[in-house]
Amino acid sequence: METNTERADGAVEHIEPLPDPAPGIRLAKVTYYSQGLRVKGYWAAPESEQPLPGLVYCRGGIRNVGMVRVARIVTLARRGYAVFAPFYRGNDGGEGREDFGGEDRHDLYNGIRLLRGLPGTKPDPVMLIGFSRGALMALLAAKECEGVGPVVVWGGVSDLLLTYEERIDLRRMLKRVVGHPKKDRDRYETRSPVCWAEHIRSPVLIVHGSVDEHVGVEHAHRLAKALEAADKPYTMHLYEGRGHVFPREEDDRVLDSIFEWAAAAKERQSGGKDENPVRMTGEVPAKD
Repeated sequence: METNTERADGAVEHIEPLPDPAPGIRLAKVTYYSQGLRVKGYWAAPESEQPLPGLVYCRGGIRNVGMVRVARIVTLARRGYAVFAPFYRGNDGGEGREDFGGEDRHDLYNGIRLLRGLPGTKPDPVMLIGFSRGALMALLAAKECEGVGPVVVWGGVSDLLLTYEERIDLRRMLKRVVGHPKKDRDRYETRSPVCWAEHIRSPVLIVHGSVDEHVGVEHAHRLAKALEAADKPYTMHLYEGRGHVFPREEDDRVLDSIFEWAAAAKERQSGGKDENPVRMTGEVPAKD
């Protein structure tokens, strides 16, 4: 990975190699440019002599809440991917201020540009996994950004107005960062994929626990309904009795299903078959 002295979007400004988090996995903290700001993210990849498919992990939360965990991106890298996980602006010493799917969405877009430009990454469209608030970030990228492949939204926010209603504990933050839901309704709608599902250009997998205590399962149903109405390809897996974070032993099984779906979705994309999307809706029973 090389540094770049230009402040172009997606250009690398600094690379801090970190100790290998697991045998055969390389890890670094990358400072890169986004709208002229220095922002940061983790990069991880297995040792390989050949270019690897790219994957961008879109974190949830805001600021220190929901920050990218090394263990999560290592789990993804072990599956044979070059992984990049942006922190979003203003985090870990990065410049600017996070705004929950506003201008900070460009930190994701430029992270995609960065990853696709690395010599160790295949030039193909990259897979996105968006968790919680990261789901709306991933779907914004599928709407506005080039080079996006299949998108997975896990426990994802799809309607920010619904989040305002559900999460009384987040209302103060949302009014400060996004605006008032009545006076600034347009700001909520531009951050809500259910309002512009017709513009999403990637196949979508919806993964959600039926008793998610942080992002209610209604978000999954509303997103599925919006994608269905827009005639967009999607698959939905609802896990009965599961909350926002799944048990560790089940997490691997869910990831297995995610990567199986992504492989099939990529094959359909490359074969030009997205005009006849496969839709599977319904509940996947939780395993004890």
